[in-house]
Amino acid sequence: MEDEKILIGIDLSTASKEVIELLIEDASEPSIFEEIARTNLNRPDVLTLLLENPDTPDELRQQLANTLNIPAERPSEIVKVKKPPEVRAQGILQRIQKLSVSEKIHLALRGGKEVRTILLRDPSKEVVTTVLDNPKITEGEIELAARSRSIHDEVLRKITKKREWMKNYGIIFALVTNPKTPPGIAIPLVSELKTKDLAILEKNRNVTEGVRAIAKKFVRARRAH
Repeated sequence: MEDEKILIGIDLSTASKEVIELLIEDASEPSIFEEIARTNLNRPDVLTLLLENPDTPDELRQQLANTLNIPAERPSEIVKVKKPPEVRAQGILQRIQKLSVSEKIHLALRGGKEVRTILLRDPSKEVVTTVLDNPKITEGEIELAARSRSIHDEVLRKITKKREWMKNYGIIFALVTNPKTPPGIAIPLVSELKTKDLAILEKNRNVTEGVRAIAKKFVRARRAH
């Protein structure tokens, strides 16, 4: 239900062509092609992008050709140039850097994993917190964000507010051991850690004295029993 509420507020008919291009390139499932087509029937340039993309489903490509009143090329006739992963990633990064904050926010809500990874490092707090609302974001990505020492405090706070994520031990551990996590968030989570991790934490000079002290207290209490 939460994911449905998020999607209701997304209107791809208002997305810029640059955002649409990135969504198409980073698409991980056919539904994104269908949604872009459905919401952009009055934008021939966007429909042409879909028509020319080799990953667009064949049935949708034929529908687009009929809408645009032009012949549909067979998938075999569309040449897809495979770029090395690092070249492709760099290209996507450069294009994202040229977007406005509002465009990045639009992209953050629907982008695939490669786009999300880039946007989680964006300097704008609004953009990064919006990535957390992407229905496709994984707990692995959340753990990486919780571990980041350059992440915004607000992002870390938002992570703790989602119960599903806070059932993941890796995320809890990342939050407690991240020096960027405010003590008010980190300290209550210390009790969730395993004893062996607490023993390491009490000697970790990167975290605050308060976190180390609580870790030491729990280690002694558990070993006493």
